[in-house]
Amino acid sequence: MVKLDIQKKGELVGYIDGAGDVIPESLEQIGYKVIRIDPNELNAASLAKFDAIVLGIRAYNTLDILKFKQAELLKYVENGGTLISQYNTNRGLVLDNIAPYKLELSRDRVTEEDAKVEFLNPQHPVLNSPNKITQKDFENWVQERGLYFSDSWAPEFTPILEMNDSNEASSKGSLLIAKYGKGHYIYTGLSFFRQFPDAVPGAFRLFTNLISVGE
Repeated sequence: MVKLDIQKKGELVGYIDGAGDVIPESLEQIGYKVIRIDPNELNAASLAKFDAIVLGIRAYNTLDILKFKQAELLKYVENGGTLISQYNTNRGLVLDNIAPYKLELSRDRVTEEDAKVEFLNPQHPVLNSPNKITQKDFENWVQERGLYFSDSWAPEFTPILEMNDSNEASSKGSLLIAKYGKGHYIYTGLSFFRQFPDAVPGAFRLFTNLISVGE
């Protein structure tokens, strides 16, 4: 049991299963209503009711149907929705570009769970609302910071964090956010799927801010 100081905006989250994680159950524990979505039935109209859509880890590696349904997801974003894409490997993607703008994935990762995290855009809403994110939120992470970060992206994306392993080059591609139409597209390689089972408070607070960014 963990006492968690957390605020949230929005109530209804759609989730599309990828390779498997505990994101839906974890979000339900902090008060969200999570509905699993059959990717074969994706259309922008049916997605409009959701405050955010979350793609499970490696969804763009494992779900061939997304090559045909990506346009519906992006239309949802364009109409004002928030789409959160968790990490995908850079090999075996089912489509050439997983984002509305150029976004290239790499093998960059940070394996030291206590690696220092720099805030590149400390005034960005995702670090301030509804939870004020501080260095304390990156304490007690487990196993790693993240993996398969982006190493090249279009200027429409805003990098939020910078981090690196000891004696390694720093990476700014762990959390990228872009406005697209009225909504937001988010790519993150941060290992929320590892932090949630261990009830890491800062991971919950940051993920809640991702969901809330368009609210």
